[in-house]
Amino acid sequence: MNINMRNIAKYRLRRLILCVALGFPGVLLCSSVFAGGITLGATRVVHPADAAQSTFSVSNKTDASTYLIQSWVENANGAKTGDFIVTPPLYTSAPGNENVLRIVSSGVVHPQDKESLYYLNIKAIPSVDKKAQEKQEGGSLIVATQMQVKLFVRPAGLTPAREQAMDKLEFTLKGANLNIHNPTPYYLTLVDIKAGAKKLQDVMVPPRESVLLALPAGSGGTVTWSAIGDHGEQDKGQRIIR
Repeated sequence: MNINMRNIAKYRLRRLILCVALGFPGVLLCSSVFAGGITLGATRVVHPADAAQSTFSVSNKTDASTYLIQSWVENANGAKTGDFIVTPPLYTSAPGNENVLRIVSSGVVHPQDKESLYYLNIKAIPSVDKKAQEKQEGGSLIVATQMQVKLFVRPAGLTPAREQAMDKLEFTLKGANLNIHNPTPYYLTLVDIKAGAKKLQDVMVPPRESVLLALPAGSGGTVTWSAIGDHGEQDKGQRIIR
């Protein structure tokens, strides 16, 4: 399933500004270049805990734009980690090209009774025509786009099966909050959550943990949601709040 890099509903996206001054210190001319032609091959990566590596595709869907692609992995706290090495870490993506990244495990031992969470980061920096750039006064503003997808390390033999995990979710009232408890060994991402007709924020509930969501006044006694599956599909659910 392909996702366009501008579809931020399915993954986190950050836009980074890289300022280039061409021989005129302190003088910048803001001429925006948007990296809107890079697409990712999936909304998430599921890496078997006993696998040496996983793969992930990145495509340049443009007709004439070239990008510099940089990739790396962060841990659950958002810090760069050497637990996984992405190869190639830096490469040039030409128009129409599809490149396959290898996400290689460094051999770190993960918990065998639940998933572990990482983030795969991909930054696309558009190339700039230097001759055209030099014709402008001062320089240009290059806009790079950073995409981030979840990387789940999944041990073999977890129960229940991933497809059954959503049915195990528990929704209870805790004061003025909705308590969502995930008793399964999987990270579960819930979107389009509603208590009655009141929309709540999207949330990811870690394995065997709970998350509290504030309930707006007038919320109903039934909660509905969509859970995002391994391939980006959304499975709808409904439950009475206990």
